[in-house]
Amino acid sequence: MSAELTPKPILRQPRRTPRTYTLEEYLRREARAAEKHEFIAGKIFKMPYAKGPHNIIAANVMYEMISAFDRTDKQYIVVGSDQKIYFPSLNEGVYADALAVCDQPVYWDTEQLLLINPLLVVEVLSQSTSRYDRTKKFDKYKTLDTFREYVMLRQDMVYAEVWYRERPGFWHETIVTDLDGHLPLQAVGVSLPMQRLYRNVNL
Repeated sequence: MSAELTPKPILRQPRRTPRTYTLEEYLRREARAAEKHEFIAGKIFKMPYAKGPHNIIAANVMYEMISAFDRTDKQYIVVGSDQKIYFPSLNEGVYADALAVCDQPVYWDTEQLLLINPLLVVEVLSQSTSRYDRTKKFDKYKTLDTFREYVMLRQDMVYAEVWYRERPGFWHETIVTDLDGHLPLQAVGVSLPMQRLYRNVNL
């Protein structure tokens, strides 16, 4: 009768604790990186690649905001997706797809890398980021005193969700799903035609 073999124990490597970085270390790494990264709780997270419809919608939004402001006496500046937004109370930094500031950008640093005064932020939702954009990222934006309006646009259908801060702690939601409708931007006093935001996008 053969002796019963005793199974060898499986040796598991201990999990490494993810390294944390200072803000200065993040900025140095980001300056050399080929891709964009967000800085959250001392950790560096690579941003997912954006698909064609996402980029088209983001570009359309920027163009339409700039055009709308040019037709008025509004003193707003539109900024694109390469701008880092910094949250001083959290010591974290993220990117938005588009944003608008009132009068002039204000930066946390002398290098003008970390914007801290967005008035309006636009995010184009994707499957991988939708939940984060709607919850944790929205909460981060709320820590900035200047932040008054948040726009989320779906790239797979005509859908705009707008949150406007009527007073501290009170946000009003507007949803637009009609391609012939308009996207109201109360913080900057203009509205944008949905057809123009979704032009050249196959839905």
